[in-house]
Amino acid sequence: MKTGMSIFQVILLCVFGAFAIAGILIFAFLIGSSNNSSIGEVVLWGTFDETAVVTVMRQLSENDDRLRQIIYVEKNPDTFEQELTSALAAGTGPDLYILRHDYAVIDAPKIASIPYEQFSREQFDDLFVEAAQPFLSADGVLAVPLVVDPIVMYWNRDLFANAGLARPPIFWDELQGVARAISKRNDVGSLVRSAVGLGEYANVTHAKNIIGTLILQAGGSVTARASDGVLQPALQARGTTIAQPAQSAVSFYTSFANPSQDIYSWNRSQKESREAFASGDLGLFIGLASDEPLIRRQNPNLNFGVAPLPQIRDAERSITGGYAYAFAVPRASKNPEGALTAAYLLASPEASRALSLAFGVASARRDVLAEPAQGIDDLFNKMAIIARLWEDPNPQATDRIFRDMIESITSGAAKITEALQRAEAAMREIQTP
Repeated sequence: MKTGMSIFQVILLCVFGAFAIAGILIFAFLIGSSNNSSIGEVVLWGTFDETAVVTVMRQLSENDDRLRQIIYVEKNPDTFEQELTSALAAGTGPDLYILRHDYAVIDAPKIASIPYEQFSREQFDDLFVEAAQPFLSADGVLAVPLVVDPIVMYWNRDLFANAGLARPPIFWDELQGVARAISKRNDVGSLVRSAVGLGEYANVTHAKNIIGTLILQAGGSVTARASDGVLQPALQARGTTIAQPAQSAVSFYTSFANPSQDIYSWNRSQKESREAFASGDLGLFIGLASDEPLIRRQNPNLNFGVAPLPQIRDAERSITGGYAYAFAVPRASKNPEGALTAAYLLASPEASRALSLAFGVASARRDVLAEPAQGIDDLFNKMAIIARLWEDPNPQATDRIFRDMIESITSGAAKITEALQRAEAAMREIQTP
């Protein structure tokens, strides 16, 4: 047996060490060296659990008194954006807030970005994973990344065992066999057991995120920046009327809601997919890392596992989706300097590590993700590293567009190519900042 480390291992450790040191030095410079200085009161808004945030900040404040000056206020995620906009307009908004990546485009006008002279693209890319890219703008860094909530796959071990299946699918083409083995219909053709909650929209949890991820996996994109920097829809391949990657992805997605196919697993009369999985009625659930504790609370006795999101066989790179979160300073902040310092403090390695564990998701920092992790945390970290996210011009508008696209296909009102063309046209009507 060989002892010691190989030259490759030594080099690898040195590289990871260099990244970690670089990240620490960058943040030390941005934060400042004095832990005794005051940043003033900083009101922070977010949708994460207040108990978790306050507990972490209280622990971290033992080494940095400045964290005691941050007041966290938990907000309802369903009304957060509307409440934030109204409060900022009225001068009663927060000094700092937690921005979800798909709101980065629409929120950009109300955010005080960090100039690249202060925080360069190179420094940003060295510190944070690719899922944080939506927080970069033409003028600077819109927000300081905190965590990534990646898409993963949950599987019911009992339903798989009863169907004679030993493991969840690794590649998407294996999902068809899983659907045939687990999904069952009665004598009149109605579903009595479902393999996977894909195909429809309204009752598929995270449907838009899943569809967008399938398009990215297929080599396409939902939006892209033109040469002049304007964000445009990119569902259709340039120079053709057929959107090949998007067409392939949407065709695969909707096939599971087609009663004429033997992989038929889902329809719009089913209950919401996360609820169906937690109830033990669904073989596979495509969800977020943050769904894991919700499922366990809903059904503590459910025998399930968590696995990576399936990939396209022989693809050049592995991709998953999800959400990224970051700290943004509003232009209307009453304490912008203190808020920015608070953002750097809360995105430091120690804080990012602690908050990601408290939230049950992954850090957005490369140095934290390079640290050893066990079990489900290791899986979430690996999924955060391969997460790729597209720029959303308006989350509410694109949600309606995606829903209309999918439902027009599954209802038979439109063919896939026609539905994609309509979606592309509708997205062109969205006004972006």
